[in-house]
Amino acid sequence: MSDDIPEDAPIVLFDGVCNLCNGFVQFIAPRDDDEVFHFASLQSPAGRELLEAHDLPTDALESVVLIEGDRAYVKSGAVLRTAYHLGLPYRALWPFRVLPAGFRNWLYDFVAARRYRWFGQKDRCMLPTGGLQDRFLEDGVQPAADGGVEGDD
Repeated sequence: MSDDIPEDAPIVLFDGVCNLCNGFVQFIAPRDDDEVFHFASLQSPAGRELLEAHDLPTDALESVVLIEGDRAYVKSGAVLRTAYHLGLPYRALWPFRVLPAGFRNWLYDFVAARRYRWFGQKDRCMLPTGGLQDRFLEDGVQPAADGGVEGDD
């Protein structure tokens, strides 16, 4: 991993042209008091590199992904794990992980399939400003290459 990013920092990969996904990043940033989260769009070179390193498709932009070390959480697993990291009151969503992943991900996919129609999309990926800019990955990230995918936690 890049020298600028701690190896144990959670990294949120998101659809950079999706307004809902950008809103997710904008929701996380001010609530991440310790500024542990880092971000990259799925379309960016860093995002694609991280997806490849975790054996995730680089051409399907249907899921938010949370990378933690050698693990990758997708869809509802990524959202719940992110909420867990944000602490209370968001950590209160963590018990929903006991629901069957198939049901959680069906609900996630239902919203994801309609996200552009319901929330719109941008012409290009969001450009972070201020302190948030420092938490976006640059193009040359070197992630760990042995990770698995976690979506059912």
